[in-house]
Amino acid sequence: MNQSTVTTFPVTDGVRQALEVTLRGVNELLPQEDWVQKLARAEATGQPLRIKLGLDPTAPDIHLGHTVVLNKMRQLQNLGHQVIFLIGDFTTLIGDPSGRNSTRPPLTAEQIKLNAETYYQQAAKVLDPSKTEVRYNSEWLDALGARGMITLSAKYTVARMMERNDFHQRFTDGSSISLHEFLYPLLQGYDSVALKSDLELGGTDQKFNLLMGRHLQQEYGQEPQCVLTMPLLVGLDGVDKMSKSKNNYIGITEDANSMFAKVLSISDTLMWDWYTLLSFKSLAEIAALKAEIEGGRNPKDAKVALAKEITARFHSAAAADAAEQDFINRSKGGVPDEIPEVQLSGAPLGIGALLKQANLAPSTSEANRLIDGGGVRVDGVVVSDKGLKLDAGTYVLQVGKRKFARVALG
Repeated sequence: MNQSTVTTFPVTDGVRQALEVTLRGVNELLPQEDWVQKLARAEATGQPLRIKLGLDPTAPDIHLGHTVVLNKMRQLQNLGHQVIFLIGDFTTLIGDPSGRNSTRPPLTAEQIKLNAETYYQQAAKVLDPSKTEVRYNSEWLDALGARGMITLSAKYTVARMMERNDFHQRFTDGSSISLHEFLYPLLQGYDSVALKSDLELGGTDQKFNLLMGRHLQQEYGQEPQCVLTMPLLVGLDGVDKMSKSKNNYIGITEDANSMFAKVLSISDTLMWDWYTLLSFKSLAEIAALKAEIEGGRNPKDAKVALAKEITARFHSAAAADAAEQDFINRSKGGVPDEIPEVQLSGAPLGIGALLKQANLAPSTSEANRLIDGGGVRVDGVVVSDKGLKLDAGTYVLQVGKRKFARVALG
């Protein structure tokens, strides 16, 4: 924003408070002074700012890691601003090369449509639908056509594109880079032009693409957007970013009991990062809770509160209470009220085959490994004999703390 040609608005206490909300948990806000002036203008004129988040529906489900940016959007909605939830149905056809060391295989139009149908339904569990504008970038990118694509491509150089870390690394390594991958950041940037966004959010891996939007808005004579990047949420393992491929994630469509138990499994240290990035509690409330823990209160109390807040957000307060009770029952060796019921035949049946057929173990050999580790119970009694055979009857089988089945064996 060129301050010499734009009216300067007063920075009030309200603007400073809005800046504090904006900065909570962020990695970078660029440029911060421009954002302060946008906030000041919005307060002075009553005109909400347009805040954009683009998500490519590469998979049908959203996990808690995705909600870090959605939470920030909700905080900005609560300040009165307009959120644009952009579904990248066109750009998904290309595949985002960000952070990739190889060309991302594009999805079919049918896969994208199926994934997109569930995306916003899940995001609406975090966002306020009354202050959310849902758009699809095929609206303007389909209409761009070959002529428009050439015009757009002329607004950025190959040399600057190669400054991008993943492209530079792949070129240095001799890995292939397809020409269509250069189009991805250009098209994502053009989305900001089409939507006239004031702020675009994304993960730290999206910084290049977000800055492209700022550059292209200037090229098209618009006031450039500000850029806000959020940290990548560390997953259940406490090491890597939350990811389905790492199996360290919590899906927001998971059942309440699993969601609650998984949140409780994170470390006491990681818990505070999750509070900052996932909780709707104020920073003052979190600081007070942390002080209580440092003063001797059991850290589990804070973790239970976080688990209940997250579970209630995606289910209900009643479901969160029930999940807490279920966890207590399991920790005491109790059996949950609702467990899968399985009908099997072939008695007498070996315990390994029984666990496999009841879907409590992926294979007989894995079942035997679980038995060796003391992780298998029949009617509450730990099984130590891998050669155990069960006669006809009904049994409650348990694997670990969370897997149960009531098996009627005939």
